[in-house]
Amino acid sequence: MKYYDIIIIGAGAAGLSAAATALKRGKSVAIIEMYYQPARKVMVSGGGRCNFTNDAVEVNKYFGKNPNFVRSAITRVTPGNILTWATDHQIQFEEKNPGQYFCVQGAQNIVKALLKDVATAKMYLNTQIKQILHLADCFQITSNIEIFTTKSIIIATGGTSFSSLGTSDFGYKIAKQFGHKIIPIRPALCAISTKIFPADLSGISLPVEIRSGKTKIYDYLLFTHFGISGPATYRITVRDFEDIHINLLPNLNVYDFLRKAKKTSGRKKLAGILSEKLPMKLAKWISDEDKNIADYKDSDLYDISIKITDITLNKNAIKLHNLQSAEVVRGGIDTNDISSKTMESKLCPGLFFAGEVMDIAGDLGGFNLHWAWASGHIAGENA
Repeated sequence: MKYYDIIIIGAGAAGLSAAATALKRGKSVAIIEMYYQPARKVMVSGGGRCNFTNDAVEVNKYFGKNPNFVRSAITRVTPGNILTWATDHQIQFEEKNPGQYFCVQGAQNIVKALLKDVATAKMYLNTQIKQILHLADCFQITSNIEIFTTKSIIIATGGTSFSSLGTSDFGYKIAKQFGHKIIPIRPALCAISTKIFPADLSGISLPVEIRSGKTKIYDYLLFTHFGISGPATYRITVRDFEDIHINLLPNLNVYDFLRKAKKTSGRKKLAGILSEKLPMKLAKWISDEDKNIADYKDSDLYDISIKITDITLNKNAIKLHNLQSAEVVRGGIDTNDISSKTMESKLCPGLFFAGEVMDIAGDLGGFNLHWAWASGHIAGENA
């Protein structure tokens, strides 16, 4: 039987952040990871370049039953803190987009730095936990290789997206064991399957406005053989959405444009006119009639403008891509029973949580990794 002051379950971004902070406090730390490789989601994040934080970190970039839960952690662990950490570890980074920071030499540099910070912790890889018991003055963890005891456990097992990387629902099971509620899980930051668009539009990408309720997102949409993907699609799926409305030309009054073209270029085909603003395949999907634009009534042009500026995806007909391809999940452990200031369970003293295992999901652009660093740090500071 082995004793550690703190045992962290999960060797991802949140777990390693928690371990590094706890070690600085002089605590003995063990990290138990059920997979054979630590920080595997970090390695593939940002297309392998690891978008590790964002200057725009604010409460409004996070979603869940209670997004205000993140306020304390992101106030105490800022983007500036993360950039300082990266600089201290000689990690070269750049702003690919304003405020969005990526590793110049790839995500492996972030992983190397994380592992260096936890070098004095004992890491148990490929280790399966069979049972966790809360005894009078400690927790007892039975695994396939050893029995451990500890005063504090930090659950940092992540969500259930990317199952090919060894993710599991173990963290949810442990939380339920100790009385915590689980908000139902669904994919987020993912593609959408829809039959509205033909498969031959696949590969076309363009800036659009996606609207749902009061939410408006301006970003790039990618047509796929099964529907839509790209940043705009990902960002709407992490939010609470209803029917989705897509405007393919958000910076143009399409009706006025078509009426003017009817007067000045009446002998041109409608698809040819539209191709001045849209890719030809998309223009032909909107109207493949062999008619000059002068032959259209203004009312017809209005209807076409609506087809361009208000493509509606009915919520009931939207199919989110599965957890296998989603970058994160919506749902998880209900934060109502967790302290936002310490990440400790309100139901079981000594039990802490960090990262995506909780009902918090961030927008696209480094916000989820920032949440992992911040919540991990707070848990490691208080366990």
